[in-house]
Amino acid sequence: MTGDSWRERRRALGEDDPAEAERAAHLLNALGTEDRGEEEIEAEHRANRLAAAREYAPAARLEEELQLRLTGPAAASGALRFEWGDALLEPVEHMVSVAAGTPVQLELTGISSGSTVVHARPVTPPVDSLAPEALDTPATSAAATGLSTLTKLLDALESGSDIREWVKLFDSVDAVSRALSRYELDLGMTWYDAEGGLRRARLTERGRQYVKRLRETRDRDQEITISGRVAELRESGLVKVKTGTAKNAPAYDVRFEEPEELLRMRPGLGDNVHFRVRFRQQLDSMGIARSTEYTYLGPAAEQISLPLDS
Repeated sequence: MTGDSWRERRRALGEDDPAEAERAAHLLNALGTEDRGEEEIEAEHRANRLAAAREYAPAARLEEELQLRLTGPAAASGALRFEWGDALLEPVEHMVSVAAGTPVQLELTGISSGSTVVHARPVTPPVDSLAPEALDTPATSAAATGLSTLTKLLDALESGSDIREWVKLFDSVDAVSRALSRYELDLGMTWYDAEGGLRRARLTERGRQYVKRLRETRDRDQEITISGRVAELRESGLVKVKTGTAKNAPAYDVRFEEPEELLRMRPGLGDNVHFRVRFRQQLDSMGIARSTEYTYLGPAAEQISLPLDS
């Protein structure tokens, strides 16, 4: 067993048994040995290189790097399967972009063993394509901003904490979580920033199960009236009702559970209709509407304003 594999196994035991983690810490302290993984050692080397470089160039910065460590039965050989790349790398890039609030492009710089470790870095535009005022590198890159936010979210998922602060990131993290579950992989993420700093986070089975629970939905029903003109008819029992004459006026797809009932009504395109409908939303655990549905209940005697945001 490699040193890194031993550390991962012992850390996993420590998470399940705090007493075991405390005993290990006391033992390492007694032996005068630091419990440091290769990421911490690499971070220290980078910090030392930066300090040496700044002796000669005070504005020196390090090249940013993102390491993605994939662990699982199929990742032991240290290889990256093409199907993993299609399913994981682009969603990870999208996840970082959403967290940064701006598009972030990543490029692959290498793959190494120790399970499967993917090395990547943010893509930077060629210097000659930059405007003169953009030549100064910003103190914090978009990738660094995104990874700072993302690692906090992943930590919260692993601990089962409230993540409503990052609700806008949930869908992109969910896509990565689904891909990891499909291939029985865990994700370890390590970010080395330009100032010599280190940020780490993981998305394991524990975090993925929490994501799965968060995306479970419940139904919320209310009865409303939809009034407008018939803009579309389908034999399957669907009527599109447009509520105004403007091009951007709201339109609603009203479904008839029994298509024959719609046929008996004999509506025509452009006819004015007033429908009582059941408005059903499927909401996830964070209150995000995952689907909406309008089901015909019966005719309405008069037009009533919709209790919906237009």
